[in-house]
Amino acid sequence: MQQQFVETIKIENGKVINLPYHQARMERTIRHFFPERSLQPMPCLAKLIVANNNMTLVKTRVVYGKSGVELIEHVPYSMRNIRSLQVVYDDNINYNYKSTDRSALNNLTAQRGDCDEIIIVKNNLVTDTSFTNLAIFDGNSWLTPRHPLLPGTRRAFLLDKGIIKEAEITINDLLKAERIRLFNAMIDFGECEVEIRNVKDTNSL
Repeated sequence: MQQQFVETIKIENGKVINLPYHQARMERTIRHFFPERSLQPMPCLAKLIVANNNMTLVKTRVVYGKSGVELIEHVPYSMRNIRSLQVVYDDNINYNYKSTDRSALNNLTAQRGDCDEIIIVKNNLVTDTSFTNLAIFDGNSWLTPRHPLLPGTRRAFLLDKGIIKEAEITINDLLKAERIRLFNAMIDFGECEVEIRNVKDTNSL
């Protein structure tokens, strides 16, 4: 089966958000998996995505692969309500590129029990949830895992702006933090915050 990848892009009030970061990640992915396409002009998201003022909050999916961009779809977006997190462990999971194949992530999500979402720990370090990057507040700074499963576009933007800093975060660091925030291309920083007391780690029982 041919590999496919996806960029999930936010359109808010007719404006495409963080488009240069999505363009850069798409180009990195194409160069890695389809080096023969590097000799051709890269797909230009700015030309492919047409936004209008009726798009108040839209999730745009751009699916691409060896043949270039294969699908563009726009759907209305509403944020999931996440109040609790289950810590799960997997030292072998690999999701460095935003693939349409989420089977490994879905298998881990099935372990969330009665929680709304999971936090994935790999090689004793906190990484991501199944669909967002994260940051913890240690009392001084907002820290995000140095080695996330997937380097997100909003994460890159927040790092460039100095709003968050990279750090190696252990499960103990997580459980001692004051607050935790989840964010991705669709979720603004500060829009989704979970209380640490609602983070469940069955390994620590």
